[in-house]
Amino acid sequence: MWPPRLLTACSSLPPGGAAAPAGWKSQTHGPGWNGRTVRPFVALRVAIFLIAACARPAWAEGCFDAQGKAAKPVYLTLDTGHMGVAPLMADILNKHQVKVTFFAANERTQTGDGSLGSHWAPWWKARAAEGHEFASHTWDHSYWRGDLAAAPAGQPQFRIRPSAGPAEGKDFTWTAGQYCQELGRASARLAEITGKKPLPLFRAPGGKTSAALLAAAKTCGYDHVGWAPAGFLGDELPSERYPNDFLLKKALRDIQPGDILVAHLGIWSRKDPWAPAVLEPLIVGLKARGLCFATLREHPRYKAWIASAGAEPAVKTAK
Repeated sequence: MWPPRLLTACSSLPPGGAAAPAGWKSQTHGPGWNGRTVRPFVALRVAIFLIAACARPAWAEGCFDAQGKAAKPVYLTLDTGHMGVAPLMADILNKHQVKVTFFAANERTQTGDGSLGSHWAPWWKARAAEGHEFASHTWDHSYWRGDLAAAPAGQPQFRIRPSAGPAEGKDFTWTAGQYCQELGRASARLAEITGKKPLPLFRAPGGKTSAALLAAAKTCGYDHVGWAPAGFLGDELPSERYPNDFLLKKALRDIQPGDILVAHLGIWSRKDPWAPAVLEPLIVGLKARGLCFATLREHPRYKAWIASAGAEPAVKTAK
């Protein structure tokens, strides 16, 4: 039995559940995540949860057609970061039964020995058990900075700048083979700690690539994954100019079926963290629109590539 106030609120929603009832405005001003004061967006979150509770949208019965294919999927991808919010984000994903694709590099973390270090290994193993997918984000979060003249042997070369690890901030000249080794190192570590073979995909840090870099990666078995314009969730942006309520409203308005979404497991520079504050209302709000969440294993662009590479869970789990 639903409480009377919720029944009243449901009856006051407009057709389709497009907005919260009048009077559901937040008067709350107080400490936010990590004790920081945040701009309130309680009213928006209340509206989202009311829509989810009252509208009985398609996702309540499952978001799949008769053939078992996702009818209106979006593909949430999460890149590594400082990992400080990773446990809370994992709890939210598990609560709402959302499966994502993680792109992992061995980045500096708030606690532990790097995002792919021994401290975080149990966390990754738990995500594998929940059914998430994994892919390379390069080992040292290494940025492509430009194409260079080919090596004497004819290999493409690139200017690369790692933003993690012992060579952080230094520029290097790498051959295509060296870049492939960088991609493979992250994939191998993911396989070691999760017991699940990562997808034959990668995301270049910052999404920065060239045609030559993409071609080089494909020769060693990796296809690149970017994101949709609306799928950039803005967690890297300064919160002073792009507060959480603005980013949430924009995402709920603009994201469309088929979009690949991107966020991170913690951003050092953002004062008012995007996660977990935005993650849960975003998931609930998108589901209320009839969208569902799938991993890149099911993405129509990458599905055949993944199948041809034989990306199946067949790796011995690290202790």
